[in-house]
Amino acid sequence: MDDKFDIEERWPELFGRLDAVERNAVRQSLASAWHEGWIPNREDVENLADVACGAIGMEEFLRRAMAMARRGSGAQG
Repeated sequence: MDDKFDIEERWPELFGRLDAVERNAVRQSLASAWHEGWIPNREDVENLADVACGAIGMEEFLRRAMAMARRGSGAQG
């Protein structure tokens, strides 16, 4: 696990469009998972920020998550 949780410093462009409440929600969600050993990538952060600010709905968020999972497992379809 990385020693420092610097998610906003790594991808500030993903947080710039969020208001304070949305930014905190995204940061807290990611921090919680990070403390459990998960290290998010840019796509993970972008998807969570997109749903937090209303750019996408939950259905699209879940579709993206499933597509990422399939790519990660090597599955097709």
